[in-house]
Amino acid sequence: MTKPSLPELLHAAVTAVGGTERPGQVAMAEAVAAAVDDGTHLLAQAGTGTGKSLGYLVPALAHGERVVIATATLALQRQLVERDLPRTVEALHPQLRRRPQFAMLKGRSNYLCLHRLHEGVPQDEEEGLFDPFEQATATSKLGKDLLRLRDWADETETGDRDALTPGVSDRAWGQVSVSSRECLGASKCAYGAECFAEAARERAKLADVVVTNHALLAIDAIEGAPVLPQHEVLIIDEAHELVSRVTGVATGELTPGQVNRAVRRAAKLVNEKAADQLQTAAETFERLMELALPGRLEEIPEDLGYCLMALRDAARTVISALGSTRDKSVQDEDAVRKQALASVENVHAVAERIANGSEYDVVWYERHDRFGASLRVAPLSVSGLLREKLFEDRSVILTSATLKLGGDFNGVAASLGLAPEGTQGEDAPPWKGLDVGSPFNYAKQGILYVAKHLNQPGREGTRTDMLDELAELVEAAGGRTLGLFSSMRAAQAAAEELRGRLDVPILLQGEETLGELIRAFAADPRTCLFGTLSLWQGVDVPGPSCQLVVMDRVPFPRPDDPLMSARQKAVEEAGGNGFMAVAATHAALLMAQGAGRLIRASGDRGVVACLDPRVERARYGSFLRASMPGFWYTTDRNQVRRSLAAIDAAAKAAEETGTATEKATEKAAGTDAEEPETAAAQ
Repeated sequence: MTKPSLPELLHAAVTAVGGTERPGQVAMAEAVAAAVDDGTHLLAQAGTGTGKSLGYLVPALAHGERVVIATATLALQRQLVERDLPRTVEALHPQLRRRPQFAMLKGRSNYLCLHRLHEGVPQDEEEGLFDPFEQATATSKLGKDLLRLRDWADETETGDRDALTPGVSDRAWGQVSVSSRECLGASKCAYGAECFAEAARERAKLADVVVTNHALLAIDAIEGAPVLPQHEVLIIDEAHELVSRVTGVATGELTPGQVNRAVRRAAKLVNEKAADQLQTAAETFERLMELALPGRLEEIPEDLGYCLMALRDAARTVISALGSTRDKSVQDEDAVRKQALASVENVHAVAERIANGSEYDVVWYERHDRFGASLRVAPLSVSGLLREKLFEDRSVILTSATLKLGGDFNGVAASLGLAPEGTQGEDAPPWKGLDVGSPFNYAKQGILYVAKHLNQPGREGTRTDMLDELAELVEAAGGRTLGLFSSMRAAQAAAEELRGRLDVPILLQGEETLGELIRAFAADPRTCLFGTLSLWQGVDVPGPSCQLVVMDRVPFPRPDDPLMSARQKAVEEAGGNGFMAVAATHAALLMAQGAGRLIRASGDRGVVACLDPRVERARYGSFLRASMPGFWYTTDRNQVRRSLAAIDAAAKAAEETGTATEKATEKAAGTDAEEPETAAAQ
């Protein structure tokens, strides 16, 4: 039997999910197949509506080797495992003559722990009562969550937190889950044979396709102990998020509360001398942190250095002494010891890392209104780590709607540890960049408007002229506005101002869960939704409910952000342009993501309005504009108001027509409504 061609396989898969083939999707599939066959790497920018999931799934399944797919969001993981993979596998089976198996794998703390569920949490006396199931009242929120978790444990097949609907609070989930360090291990646990996390790992070992998240991929790369099964192809979707997720996993933190918790957990398990040594070091650390001022520590102060060495040494002593229990009243000794060991080992690791000092680390104090001060350490760059751990011994495909910033892929590639495209050399993994475009006609469907007449935003103070402009734009659009703000304070000020001026509903992030806010925003076209970072990337509302996307200012990192400013300084010391490499690139990525909220379907129309004149006036403005979709560009405020009013009028007319004909259409159809064309769009 002749081997089926890639176009034949792609056609079968797209047909199976009720979609339409797109030229960009075909180009992407061919490029993925070529990279996998050659053992090289690909950065593929695929705009909204391209169908990038099938663009990489079909060639990966056809290749036949094991594939790991890492995504940033739960929504995409679910889409892959619940919809795209089952349909694609079935569609390709007649031609491939095999049914590739697939599985999802997450970190251990994402799965229900049966030992915790049945034996209770080894609680610290000062933190609460030993068995939360016994003591939490059935009428309290925690009590209700815990009772629901106990019922759910009897019916769930996976124990995966994300399969629990509705979800529970982090506090409740913490009572029934463990980290990998706290886990007793399947061989020592009475519930090891039924363990959900172990079952997920076993399924992953047998699967041809393993779907995971960026965080677990980072843990697998950083910690050296393999979590993921061996694989020949790695596909990283939502790849614009990878560097920040890996940085998050590689960041260490010490807080007084965390250190004191480690002291309490270890106190009953070690001799009095070892416990007192750790207690004394913890008290010194707590006194120092009371005086800590937020900001980067370019050098470790002498008193902090001595304190960290004392913490490190005391923690090492406790770890060595954690062999026999001093207090015979301790129940479930193995679990108590494992939890204590995990806490003390973390204190030891972070204290040692900061005390030893490294030119490749950034150390800073943070102060939170609610949680107090913390000491943090993060890598100056993760590019070397990614180059070493990801791009050897396998083909890596990185894809997103935003990988090409300022007109090329080299900025994102550099953050991943890759040399400029086309560079030859032993330390330069070969890669190609491909922009397959989008099926949308951005120049006809959308307008990019920059309000160049406004004053340049300052660090403080209310931008009265910006709020006036915003109110006029929202009024012209008839609501239908997604407001993306650079800070929560700015979003709150805008919501408060416009609620007093306009007769349209204004939803504000934080006043309800994000999911509820987005549902309410999508349900009523007159409604506006204002918020910050998660809205820049997390909103998918096609249709007339989102016809104006407003960005209040260029979302540069805060000037006092220790990690970003350290990275910028390092680029400058190496002879580069730190502002463009770090701050402008960060802003361009967010603006590209934010602008991408506007056009989500082929019938969408609207305006992206940037209320920061620097996008037009500043030297870096062209870089920012080149990073966004190719909308028709203008700085003419009157033109934009006319366009918004026309779009609003067309939407209202369509809504009225739709309402009038809906019942007649339903009556005449006689069949189920046709499923929306989503295969290629997702």
